Amino acid sequence: MTITAGIDVGTGVVKAVLFDVGDPQTGGDAKWLARETAKIRQRDPLKLAEAAYEAVLAEAGLTRDDVAYVATTGEAESLEFSTGHFYSMTTHARGGIYLDPDARAILDIGALHGRAISIDEKGKVLGYRMTSQCASGSGQFLENIARYLGITQDEIGPLSQQADDPEKVSSICAVLAETDVINMVSRQISASNILKGIHLSMAGRLVKLLRATKVHDGVVLMTGGLALDSGLLAALNESMEEQKVAVNARSHADSIHAGAIGAALWGAFRHDKLARLGQLALAS
Repeated sequence: MTITAGIDVGTGVVKAVLFDVGDPQTGGDAKWLARETAKIRQRDPLKLAEAAYEAVLAEAGLTRDDVAYVATTGEAESLEFSTGHFYSMTTHARGGIYLDPDARAILDIGALHGRAISIDEKGKVLGYRMTSQCASGSGQFLENIARYLGITQDEIGPLSQQADDPEKVSSICAVLAETDVINMVSRQISASNILKGIHLSMAGRLVKLLRATKVHDGVVLMTGGLALDSGLLAALNESMEEQKVAVNARSHADSIHAGAIGAALWGAFRHDKLARLGQLALAS
C-alpha cells in the first residue's frame, strides 16, 4: 500500500486529500482515503494546511510516517513537511482527468481568476489562457455581490436559475462591476436577474478563453471554488451554444479538490520514479 497526500492552498480555500495509490504510473487504481476543505477567512493558510493534513490523517486512521509522499500545489510551496511541489495548472489537469476521464479541457475558476486549460486524455496540458486579476469573473467578486444582496453563497446558483430577464454586467473590472450591481439594485432589478446576468457575463469571458486555447468540442470540467455553482454551469452551457462552441460543460461533486487530487497523483508518480532510480543505482 502506497499512501500519498495532496495539499492545495488557494486564495480562499485550503484543500487536502489522501490516496492509496495502486498504480502510480496511471492513477487508475488510486482510492480515496480522506478529504478536507477549510476556508481561509483571514487565517494563516499554512497553519490551516497543516491542520487539514492532520484531519485527513485522523480520518484515515494513519500517521505521517505512513505517507510516502506529501505533494503540494497552489500557494503551499513553503510547507515544511511537504516532499515536493507541483504547478497548479498541471495538478488541476491531472485531477480533472481523474474525476472525469472524458474531459479535454478544464475551467479552473477560483477566488481571484479563471483559466481555461486544454488537456489530452492523460491530463497533459496542451495550452491555457487566464483572465486578468482585476476581472469580475471570480469567486471573490461573486462572494462580495452575495453579501451585498444579503444572500448566502449556496443560494447563488439556485437563484440565478430562477431569472426571467437577466441584466448583464458589462465591466470586466470588479470595482466597476460592483457599482453596476448597486445601480441595478436601485432600479429594483431582482437578485435572480442580477445573478444570472453576472453568470452570463462571466461565462461569456470563460468561453472566449476556451476558444483561445483551441478547445472546440468535447467535455470541459469545472474545477476550483466556483465549480459547484449550478447557475454558472448553466450559464456556461448557454454561452457555449450562443457562441457555437460544441463543448459540454460539467462539474463533479469533488471538483473543488481537483488541484489536491492532481498533486497527490503526481506525487505518487514522482515517488515511484525516484524509487525506480534508486533501485537502478543500487543495481549498478
